[in-house]
Amino acid sequence: MRNHAAVHPVILGGDAGAYSLARAFHERYGVRSTVVSVRPTPNVAHSTIIRNVVEPRLDDPAVMVELIRRLAATAPGPVMALTCVDWYVRALAEHRERLSDVAVVPYPSVGLLDRVMDKRRFSELCREIGVPHPRTEVRDGGEAVGDLDLRFPVIAKPGDNTAWRQVSFRGKAKVHLVRDRTELAALLDAAGDAGYRRPMIVQEYVPGDDSQMRIMTTYSDQAGKVRMAWGGRVLLEEHTPGTLGNAAAILTGRLAQVEADARRLVEHLGWTGFANFDVKVDPRTGVRHFLELNPRTGRSNYYLTASGLNPAAFWMADHLTGRWPLMEPREVLYRTVPGFLLDRYVHDESVRAAVRGARVVHPLKYGRDLSPRRDAWVRLAELNQVRKFAQHHPLQEPGGVPGRSGAGEPLASAERDVA
Repeated sequence: MRNHAAVHPVILGGDAGAYSLARAFHERYGVRSTVVSVRPTPNVAHSTIIRNVVEPRLDDPAVMVELIRRLAATAPGPVMALTCVDWYVRALAEHRERLSDVAVVPYPSVGLLDRVMDKRRFSELCREIGVPHPRTEVRDGGEAVGDLDLRFPVIAKPGDNTAWRQVSFRGKAKVHLVRDRTELAALLDAAGDAGYRRPMIVQEYVPGDDSQMRIMTTYSDQAGKVRMAWGGRVLLEEHTPGTLGNAAAILTGRLAQVEADARRLVEHLGWTGFANFDVKVDPRTGVRHFLELNPRTGRSNYYLTASGLNPAAFWMADHLTGRWPLMEPREVLYRTVPGFLLDRYVHDESVRAAVRGARVVHPLKYGRDLSPRRDAWVRLAELNQVRKFAQHHPLQEPGGVPGRSGAGEPLASAERDVA
């Protein structure tokens, strides 16, 4: 007879975000999660808190549904299907009815997802309710630039992440900084030739380095009530093409204006579950521009758990127990890079002082997940960030426009909201 667990998380994807969710459930409930990935990944390999199932065809919805149902049949507790990956969020929402008898799928309806995952519609939403958002136009892959009422440089990014993931071409990245019309025309042509004919979102670039970025996460219950909002100041981001924009260091704390605007967005939408926002502060004006809403916990979701706002507790209260925990957030320094890299790239003395006094947390370093092989990989991966930053971290040119190589420039002064 199986021992009954409070919950059995089935987590799709094998990145650091997936590990962080498994860690959150283990910290709170002592349960071992199943992480399903398309290939073995070092983030979850050799973990004692994870059972890793490798399914190369996981991107096929029929395979995904059948696998979750099969796992649920032998699970030691109620199954909750989770992910930090946009296309799995949408697949789970689309096929909720085929899973509802065996698993909790804690994501919004497909209609709500479409309103935010379509970046053109998200831009329109921000304009509609007056949330600051960069000036935006849309071109399809393969389309001519035409009349573009934007100032260069601009940011160009896919409006359909699922379709973008399925194409490949030289120079492809998650987000492109485009310096002039010629570069934009070349990018649109390359995307179209590769088979991406979906929208490309073209936005005016908000100047400033990584330190101008903010992160905010909210949780709304099934009635749409916001139960949690917490964020932080990003100190460093990753800059390799495949991980561009992922936070490498966050100093968590209260962000009053960002939180207020995030609450307005999710309440206006009637959102349910987690929403994760990327925000950039314009150093010229102090305006906090919302760049996008991610319909899930982010890859850096462990900043919530470490701050005392464990995501697992919110999902459990909303979907299984009805018992909402009392949680008072605390400020922490979340980082996936060695501390000396912060000394190298963070120059604002007020921020450095706050960093020195902060409790440091690393999402992959977990004292209750003891495995010599995994521990060795985590330490090597952290040191490997030194090479990645030396190779990819951009030099800031005058006006806050990233250059093509080199170390970062000094950060702007810290906001009062975050010490």
